[in-house]
Amino acid sequence: MNDLILDLRPTIELTDEQFFQICQNNRDLRIERTAEGELIIMPPTGWESGNRNSRLTQRLGNWADADGTGLTFDSSTGFKLPNGANRSPDASWVSRERLTALNPDPAKFLPMAPDFVAELRSATDSLETLRRKMQEYIDNGVRLGWLIDPQNQQVEIYRPEQEVEILKSPNSLSGEDVLPGFVLNLAQILT
Repeated sequence: MNDLILDLRPTIELTDEQFFQICQNNRDLRIERTAEGELIIMPPTGWESGNRNSRLTQRLGNWADADGTGLTFDSSTGFKLPNGANRSPDASWVSRERLTALNPDPAKFLPMAPDFVAELRSATDSLETLRRKMQEYIDNGVRLGWLIDPQNQQVEIYRPEQEVEILKSPNSLSGEDVLPGFVLNLAQILT
């Protein structure tokens, strides 16, 4: 099953609160909103993608617990990006310093771009759509992004003002200076 894209404009222009309420009323769906106002309704993933994503989030969370400088989020967390889009990366991390300075409402979407995002391509995901999404994250302030693509056995690394780096069948990934000391073992995630 592919994503369903609804373009409600110009008939309906949802406020942030209305979009949030739609998401709350439909908790079994993953819903994102583009900067142009389109709603993207994504079906649940298959069990293999779900397991891979669980491992990704777990490993990032374990590092974040030990490191203590930020918080991790799974794919059910919404972020309101500076360009107006509402996105939910498969895994993400935000520094405590930025969260404390913003003091956001914990019951709402985070009104910021994460410092780090990871997207894990599932069998039904369009690679080009994910690439556009990764570039959108970078354009909105994300400092490091990983597009993990098990179908092609590769990882694309996104950084501000740099060309995308493509790694073929890497065993691990470095969190670089964004996630200092974090090394993601890709066993059972990429393979």
